[in-house]
Amino acid sequence: MNTRIFSLSPLSFISPSPVEPRAFDNPVEAVDALTELYERNTRFLIEAFGALADGAAVTGRYRACYPQVSIETTSFGHADSRLSYGHVSSPGVYTTTITRPKLFRHYLKEQLGLLMRNHSVPVTISESTTPIPLHFAFGEGAHVEASATSSLADISLRDLFDTPDLNNTDDLIANGEYDQVPGEPAPLAPFTAQRIDYSLARLSHYTATSADHFQNFVLFTNYQFYIDEFAAWAREMMAKGGDGYTAFVEPGNIVTLAGGDKPETDAVVRLPQMPAYHLKKKGHAGITLVNIGVGPSNAKTITDHIAVLRPHAWLMVGHCAGLRNSQRLGDYVLAHAYVREDHVLDDDLPVWIPIPALAEVQQALESAVEEVTGYQGFELKRIMRTGTVATIDNRNWELRDQRGPVKRLSQSRAIALDMESATIAANGFRFRVPYGTLLCVSDRPLHGELKLPGMATAFYRTQVSQHLQIGIRAVQKLAAMPTETLHSRKLRSFYETAFQ
Repeated sequence: MNTRIFSLSPLSFISPSPVEPRAFDNPVEAVDALTELYERNTRFLIEAFGALADGAAVTGRYRACYPQVSIETTSFGHADSRLSYGHVSSPGVYTTTITRPKLFRHYLKEQLGLLMRNHSVPVTISESTTPIPLHFAFGEGAHVEASATSSLADISLRDLFDTPDLNNTDDLIANGEYDQVPGEPAPLAPFTAQRIDYSLARLSHYTATSADHFQNFVLFTNYQFYIDEFAAWAREMMAKGGDGYTAFVEPGNIVTLAGGDKPETDAVVRLPQMPAYHLKKKGHAGITLVNIGVGPSNAKTITDHIAVLRPHAWLMVGHCAGLRNSQRLGDYVLAHAYVREDHVLDDDLPVWIPIPALAEVQQALESAVEEVTGYQGFELKRIMRTGTVATIDNRNWELRDQRGPVKRLSQSRAIALDMESATIAANGFRFRVPYGTLLCVSDRPLHGELKLPGMATAFYRTQVSQHLQIGIRAVQKLAAMPTETLHSRKLRSFYETAFQ
């Protein structure tokens, strides 16, 4: 392997041979170049670690950097004003670091192709100056320190390789807080390579499935009953040939292929914190369902990480407390506004920022309710209300002095209350991921109908299947829309990155 050595006391940097920047006017060739460079540099780090673990002499510090893509424009161009992404706002140099180009191949081809088309300029592929941490070079689920042999016992990995640096792993770009340095390139994408790698590793940890399996349309739920129903439905589809879906993936990366035999490996005995299930379709156009459990902390955590995959939409389909006397158990709530008392996003997205309803998502959800339930038009009001959903961080809010919370809920015109929906929607707004909420009333605490065990069992048996099918039908409708239509301009700020 050709290497170059930089003098640095006490150890020298050992890196792969330098690569000259190359310009491309074809997105496929550009992504191929990114892939080649990324795989060369990660392979360099993995092989260096393996050699040291096998007893090779320590002669320096090993470093390899992420590839990057850049674009330079000298005019404002004439991008289609209907598009919310795929173009830069003003002349200048824009760049972003890239990781896992094989995983993001379809996404990168689309983003680079739009830039080339809208600005009639090539993109440049080169090496960045941002080191690849050794842990991320190994990929998801790696336990580098535990795998090292005794030959490295007397020296820290940090002295030999770059490790994850949280000082450079943040959401400043996505939050609109990035301060442009005069003379430096502007960001081309909402996330840097190291921020993406951090989330890919966390996704594997929290969901027990690889990022490769995640689909572009994501359903979140707060009850295991939905998971059980989804798994049974997906397995039945696989047994019948898939109907367009190619595989079903469960925690532990257990794969059932369409038309194939049941996998020999059983499901994991101990589920992760937020298990994910993936009904896959070509081009990541299938459905991912994640059980986020109860509470806004989990809702923020998982959407922080799924956001780096740049999904086309995510929807919350779970249970809520109905707040109106006219509601019945099993009625649906289509959120068009949110009261945010979850607090987990207050530092990233102030509560005074409105979270607008997105027309395309709202229409898909309402249409799905009509198709699955058979109610239409004015009759739909018998089983569904559209209104404000309040999200709180105190599951036992009923035990507080009722005058405070009830007054606020009434003043806000809230019709339902839960602990996750506003968090899911707010993080969708924050990360420019189209979002929506359809909840099912499972209790009415203000009107004396608490969710007791016997009542809950009967309710789950009758309502979960229908509610889940509504969610599935809604994302199928969204998947049939053109991507540029689904990604609303409502989610874009004054100064946006070109990448979606």
